Amino acid sequence: MAWFGRIVDRAAPEVSWASHSDFEDFDRVIAKSFSDAGKRKHAINDNFLKEDEYLAKALHGSLKLEPPAWNRNVNQNGNVNQRRISFPHSTSFSICAGCKNVIGHGRVLRCMGAVWHPECLKCHGCNLPISDYEFSLSGNFAYHKSCYKENHHPRCDVCHHFMRTNAAGFVEYKVHPFWAQKYCPHHDRDGTPRCCSCDRFEPREVQYAALNDGRKLCLECLDSAIMDTADCQPLYRDIQQFFESSNMKLEQKIPLLLVERQALNEAMDGETNGHHHMPETRGLCLSEEQTVSTVSREPRFGLGNRQMRLEPYKLVRHSEVTAILVLYGLPRLLTGSILAHEMMHAWLRLKGYPRLREDVEEGICQVVAHMWLAAEIASISTSRQAKRSPFEKKLGDFFKHQIENDISPVYGNGFRAGNQAVLKYGFQKTLYHIRSTGSFPY
Repeated sequence: MAWFGRIVDRAAPEVSWASHSDFEDFDRVIAKSFSDAGKRKHAINDNFLKEDEYLAKALHGSLKLEPPAWNRNVNQNGNVNQRRISFPHSTSFSICAGCKNVIGHGRVLRCMGAVWHPECLKCHGCNLPISDYEFSLSGNFAYHKSCYKENHHPRCDVCHHFMRTNAAGFVEYKVHPFWAQKYCPHHDRDGTPRCCSCDRFEPREVQYAALNDGRKLCLECLDSAIMDTADCQPLYRDIQQFFESSNMKLEQKIPLLLVERQALNEAMDGETNGHHHMPETRGLCLSEEQTVSTVSREPRFGLGNRQMRLEPYKLVRHSEVTAILVLYGLPRLLTGSILAHEMMHAWLRLKGYPRLREDVEEGICQVVAHMWLAAEIASISTSRQAKRSPFEKKLGDFFKHQIENDISPVYGNGFRAGNQAVLKYGFQKTLYHIRSTGSFPY
């Protein structure tokens, strides 16, 4: 230790001990020096990190695989978009659009402007992952192509098959203008039966009631169908009261007979002074002496006897009107509208109206049928009609729709011209103008 002491001794004269404040300043200088060195070190590290990140992003961008332009197809039916799914390998961290978790390294699905885990892109129909290279979109929902067809491709309401696609790639089917029933076009010509009353096809598994003259009646229309002459008498009295309330009382008692289609066609052929007839005639106002086969007993529908009894009825002419014939087996509202139409023909003849143009006479008769239907539909909800089927009002609306939208020049145009005149001038003034001029007022 002697040598250490000697050194100290020699240096001692040259050392000056600073005060306490001087030591504090010295400490601050040393601390600042260390701080500046640390900042320089961090700055260097940040530069290296930014450079690495830039290189990683560039590498990731070069590996992105978007679907090629030729693969972004739009299905020709206009509502299915098909896109190919790409399977790039993830080189950075992204968020899955399905589970919202981070996607690490590995295979990902890149579609619909987002990235997904392969198991997270699920079909909206079956909720199973979509692993196919092509899928279908409906709005923001993805489907397997088979699931999309099952959920969105239209099916026929008759045969329940998918609607066929034509050569141009479009789905073809027909829609009933009133019932909105969708069906394959070939059912119009392949012998598929439809109801003779409401004009609907029934699904293949649903049975019709078969009438003896070959017509088919759906079970809903059968519920209110009038099957024989005796069954129609209460309805006949109701319509007579309707005419009286419209100031058109019929003084003469006119026989009313319900007949099958063959008897109606035979009576129409024997009527030499009849009025215009539709292709499918359901009623007739007779003015000739004839013998008509009338339905005298209601057919029985079910597993038992389906026969009906026809009885000859000899018509003798006492005036311009011999009888009114109506096709049997039609619902009450349709039978009533036909009866109101034919009774208007009888009223015009019995009141001495001149021979009218076909569109004028048939038009005003359709106006009366339409007026009666409107009154009956309005009364269905009353307590007196409480026992009527809920379907009956819809059926009445359909019969009105048929009258209003008839495209024939005689019945359709005649009704629209007559209805416009009645709405503008009133029913009685319209009748007066018809009797005076033979035409509708305008």
